[in-house]
Amino acid sequence: MHIPDGFLSTPVWAAMNLAAAPSVAYLARRAQREIDDSRIPALGVMGAFVFAAQMINFPVGLGTSGHLLGSALLAVTLGPAAASIVMTAILVVQALVFQDGGVLALGANVFNMAVAGVAAAYLPYRLWNSGKFRNPAIFLGAFLSVLAGAVLAVAELLLSGVRMGQTVLGVSLGLFLVTAVLEGVITVAVIRSLEAMRPNWVRAPDSSGRLVLGALAGAAILLAVVGVLVASADPDGLESLAERAGIAARARNLFTTPLADYQLRGFGADWLGKAAAGLAGLVAITATTLVLGKLIARRRGA
Repeated sequence: MHIPDGFLSTPVWAAMNLAAAPSVAYLARRAQREIDDSRIPALGVMGAFVFAAQMINFPVGLGTSGHLLGSALLAVTLGPAAASIVMTAILVVQALVFQDGGVLALGANVFNMAVAGVAAAYLPYRLWNSGKFRNPAIFLGAFLSVLAGAVLAVAELLLSGVRMGQTVLGVSLGLFLVTAVLEGVITVAVIRSLEAMRPNWVRAPDSSGRLVLGALAGAAILLAVVGVLVASADPDGLESLAERAGIAARARNLFTTPLADYQLRGFGADWLGKAAAGLAGLVAITATTLVLGKLIARRRGA
């Protein structure tokens, strides 16, 4: 769902950058209520886990794949404002280091996934986060987070003059719906697993839950190193839409990085290059989110 450069018109990507910047600044101030020193490790580990999970594409049909977005998972565990900051950090690292998502289109991707996606994910959980409705609320939030990001991305493409026939649009939205359902199932399963290890950690993810933090860190490493072996090579929903709409060739990069496409060049085996890139990404995401967490916690203390 990462929009590359070349898909959006200048007025659209510029407007989305103008919308995203103050939104993230506001959420950073709001995050001071959700982040203190004891919760900083959770930011790093959750950010690394979501980054690693996003690397693993799974088939959703018609030669198209999807992957975990993670907005709901972050919102439920970290709180909505902190989740937006962590998701923004992930998107920035993906764009600048791995060329996954455009630099000029970064504002659109941040707004779609880190702002609107997190808000859509958190609303059902905020309303029904207790009793028998809790798991359905988590599922619904995850489902809506994918749809919110997808609908906004499609709207931005349409505003940029991209022509989509009814068939192309219908097929693409159907595939996004399948991805949204799988997002809900995976999110509920992960939350339930975390609560099985430490029941109160999800509601208060502090550093005392070392078992949970260790399990998440181990899972992130496993996904980055081993998960890439089973990941689908099919294009994701947005890439598939671009191919059907005839705009795939418009994608361009403003610069080249050594870790482009999650592949570290110079390794004899393709898997080793992907695993090395994944591990480098885990380090980058963890370091970035820990630094952001410390800065926000320091401002809270001040």
